[in-house]
Amino acid sequence: MVRWCALANLDLVQIGLLLAVLIASLSFHEAAHAWAADRLGDPTARLMGRLSLNPLVHIDPIGTVLFPLVAIATGVPLIGWAKPVPVNVRNLASPRRDFALVAAAGPASNLVLAAGGAAVFTVLRGGDLGTVAYTVAFFVMMNVLLAVFNLIPVPPLDGGNILLGILPPSLGGVVERLRPYGILVLYGLMFSGLLSRITYPVQNSILDWLL
Repeated sequence: MVRWCALANLDLVQIGLLLAVLIASLSFHEAAHAWAADRLGDPTARLMGRLSLNPLVHIDPIGTVLFPLVAIATGVPLIGWAKPVPVNVRNLASPRRDFALVAAAGPASNLVLAAGGAAVFTVLRGGDLGTVAYTVAFFVMMNVLLAVFNLIPVPPLDGGNILLGILPPSLGGVVERLRPYGILVLYGLMFSGLLSRITYPVQNSILDWLL
């Protein structure tokens, strides 16, 4: 999942590039979940064709396309998503620990992409490449945002699933009961301003280090 807000003064080409960056980043994120689950003993996602970088198997028409476009066009803050990767914890050797590792693989993959993009941006920065450099910089920022946002410890975000693997079962049950209301909690954090206070300092620190 990722929080979207408006990006002013963009033409249709730029909007198309940004949407392509988002879709590619989310596809890599979901494929990383599928890869981790498969490596840890659960082939469910692989057998369903989700161990793939093909965006078509990961895109949710509303969460991956419509919501980002509406947010860019109108400025309405929306939370987007891709199709979640199915995981059968009964196939995992250590269900709680391994499920947390599967969850962590998504944000980790985005940090890897951000680091790679930052290396490319460093090479491009000295040239006059305009749109190319802008797109690469956005690619870095998008992947850092995806990683940090998804690590917020609220289910259904990856951070909430990681928390379930760390906490004792008794406390994990409390977190699990929060899952049906997770989106409402996230919107509450967003509109109260707490979300930006939590995520922006971390995002900015990572971006300062990378760029």
